[in-house]
Amino acid sequence: MIFNKFAADIKLMTLKERLLERSGNVCELCEASGNLNVYEVPPQEGGYEENTILICDKCHAQINKQEELDGTHWKVLTTSMWSEVPGLQVVSWRMLNRFKHEAWAAESLDMMYLDEERLEWAKATGDHENDASVDLHKDANGALLQNGDTVVLTKSLDVKGASLKAKVGTVVRNIHLVKDNTEQIEGRVEGQMIVILTKYVRRQAPKE
Repeated sequence: MIFNKFAADIKLMTLKERLLERSGNVCELCEASGNLNVYEVPPQEGGYEENTILICDKCHAQINKQEELDGTHWKVLTTSMWSEVPGLQVVSWRMLNRFKHEAWAAESLDMMYLDEERLEWAKATGDHENDASVDLHKDANGALLQNGDTVVLTKSLDVKGASLKAKVGTVVRNIHLVKDNTEQIEGRVEGQMIVILTKYVRRQAPKE
């Protein structure tokens, strides 16, 4: 087991080194430098160079619908779509489809060509059928919430099944976002883990 984990780490490290060389140490989508992520374009089994790309934190977050799409940022797709790397072609096609109602993306899609096999791969995530909306956890003021954030209750809450009453102004640290429900978070109040509606919390900015 330990050997297998070590072998997997070596494989990933070697793959990232090859991707860094291929990309020139920049994001293969937007050419940003800095923190770069190895992204295996789903669905696939195992990481192969032609099916894997190197992308920055911003591209990674928006591809995975962890933040709102930035249309200006994604104008780079008009360049990346011409790449000969299969994984980069597929991601470019998927992201262009999220902007398909904008003229620049529609024109690019009309020009772009994927063979039958790559088109089937590109369609596997359903980006061509869904709109570009992103469901995110947000507080009462519309601020984005993330795992580990600290929030303040804006309303006193009765906790079902317990005598605990979480009072307005209570600080809840190290929250956890409830998966598949953007209206709920989990947090510990007086030692008890409870579910809290996001509309009743305000994100507390981290201290400088």
